[in-house]
Amino acid sequence: MKNKEIKILLAAPRGFCAGVERAIEIVKKSINKYGAPVYVRHEIVHNKHVVDSLKKIGAIFIEELEEIKDKSRPVIFSAHGVPKSVPAEADRYKMEYIDATCPLVSKVHREAEYLNRKNYHILLIGHQNHPEVIGTMGQLPKNSIDLIETVKDAENYINILNKPLSFITQTTLSVDDTIGIINILKKKFPNIKEPKKDDICYATTNRQAAVKKISKECDMFFVIGSRNSSNSKRLVEVAINSGCKNSRLMHSDEKIPFDEILNCKTIGVSSGASAPEILVEKFINDIKEKVNIKINEVEMIKENVYFKIPGKLSISK
Repeated sequence: MKNKEIKILLAAPRGFCAGVERAIEIVKKSINKYGAPVYVRHEIVHNKHVVDSLKKIGAIFIEELEEIKDKSRPVIFSAHGVPKSVPAEADRYKMEYIDATCPLVSKVHREAEYLNRKNYHILLIGHQNHPEVIGTMGQLPKNSIDLIETVKDAENYINILNKPLSFITQTTLSVDDTIGIINILKKKFPNIKEPKKDDICYATTNRQAAVKKISKECDMFFVIGSRNSSNSKRLVEVAINSGCKNSRLMHSDEKIPFDEILNCKTIGVSSGASAPEILVEKFINDIKEKVNIKINEVEMIKENVYFKIPGKLSISK
């Protein structure tokens, strides 16, 4: 099929956000400072390629601190954030810990604590069992925060405690879906307090805007990312809702559907905030082996956000 040419619209920005880059850097610098192994509670970011590459240099991934046999080794908390019970448990074990929580997630945590102190009952818009949601809900005493996952949840919500209400959101949600839920909550509870600034992170918003711009021109749309990556799955939904019904997630063991691609004139490509650019390059190169391609990168906005790493990691041994 080398006489055929397919246009690839490459969304920009895509891939790593500042929070993900910071978290990966924290693991690398921790290994540099403390030596291997260094433990990481939960996947540092939701991407198999990233996790496997960190395992090779001495990171050991665990789900709970009790799994760590040698408590003299440091442990890193993932970019998604953790409930307050986790650092408290590390203190009981007398373990050194490094918190790689994304600063934008930490902002939501502080917001939740502030609202709780001001006697608001909090509604968290997010996905059940996502580590970020578990971490945010775990900042507060039990029964002081309720999860709203869907428009239906918002419609059916009853303010049983009859306290003033406020809402916060998971940082990796679909901007469009969240607006629908927020509008219902505002209509139902006119005095509900909203965040001063949108909780959905800049990287999620930018990546969704780029996908939205190009997906209507595409016969197929591919998002490179992991199955457990919330922001990657939201990008697929955005592509579908913006006009490209044949949109899908390309995770590590997904086979490239060459038969379908060869029937396309234009395909779109983006990647989740935890997917390294090397995976995008590999995907495009695999297609290039089958057919001629013309790449057009469509940039919505330039990102120049940087988050500092913890001071104690800036000096290695």
